Amino acid sequence: MSNFIEINAEELNISPFKLIGHDWMLLTAEKEGKANTMTASWGGLGVMWGKNVSYTVIRPQRYTKEFIENSDTFSISFFEAAYKKQLSYLGAVSGKSEDKIQKSGLTLMHIDNTPTFEEASIVIVCRKLYAQDFKPEFFIEKANDEKWYPNKDYHKLYISEVVKILKKHDKIPQ
Repeated sequence: MSNFIEINAEELNISPFKLIGHDWMLLTAEKEGKANTMTASWGGLGVMWGKNVSYTVIRPQRYTKEFIENSDTFSISFFEAAYKKQLSYLGAVSGKSEDKIQKSGLTLMHIDNTPTFEEASIVIVCRKLYAQDFKPEFFIEKANDEKWYPNKDYHKLYISEVVKILKKHDKIPQ
């Protein structure tokens, strides 16, 4: 953790739309001493119940969902563009079939017992507060159900408290 410095949420002056939707993120959790991660490009950051929170969604078939379900905390990690190839790989391969973290070349580390990666430029440690499955009857815009869920594999939404935000020392603007 020596390469990171903790910042306040208000100091994170980067567009969440760019970070999540364009740059992507890794969601990483641990279960029974083993970490797993997945690439995600849907989610958000905001305020709920008087707390800074993250909004993340995971489909039921994703192996990482088991790890998120079995842990109180998980990390959201953001990387520089040079790591896009690793993020693509981590999003395409299941950790159930191989040790994809080891094969990605990324270095697993822990912040407050929560797994993340040494190569990340920003790490957000999250503590789960709420979880709910998406259901077809709750879509107001029915076209989203048809477009994004033709297999009816609805995401599960997690609202999580942002416990800690860290940035790399050398990535902090002067």
